[in-house]
Order: sequence, then C-alpha cells, then structure tokens
Amino acid sequence: MSQTVVLKVGMSCQGCVGAVKRVLGKMEGVESFDINIEEQKVTVKGNVQPDAVLQTVSKTGKKTAFWEEEKPAPAEPESKPAEAVAAA
Repeated sequence: MSQTVVLKVGMSCQGCVGAVKRVLGKMEGVESFDINIEEQKVTVKGNVQPDAVLQTVSKTGKKTAFWEEEKPAPAEPESKPAEAVAAA
C-alpha cells in the first residue's frame, strides 16, 4: 500500500541533502521523495512504513522527526530579531 511520510530533518547544507538522498535511494519501497532544505522538510512516497522511514533518515545523524502540520510558520520568530536590530 502506497503512502506519504513527511519528516522534519535538520539539514543545513547540500551535503546534508545528499546524505538524506543517499539513504532514501537505497531504501526498499521508496517510489519518490522530495527534499526542501529551506523548510527542512522531507516528503517520501512509496510502499513504506513511517517508522522505518524515520529510522532510515535518522541514520544520517541529522535531527529527524515526524512533520507536525499544526506548527506555526517559522517566519514570525525570524522577524523579531530584525525589529530589535532596527530599534538599536
């Protein structure tokens, strides 16, 4: 049964992205995957179990967790330091 697994993976550079691509490319059942370094979001599609995908990506040494849809957009905390710098 095909399903989609979405993970939040702590990736800071193209080397991190390459490590995630490498482990997902070797994983059995993976049909496709999409990696968004800006959002630190990895979407995996295929005949896979969510826990198995999480464990496989965790082997890269990157901080990995299931994506939580209810989290607010990260744009808000980023704007506060800019305001503090402008006021200084």
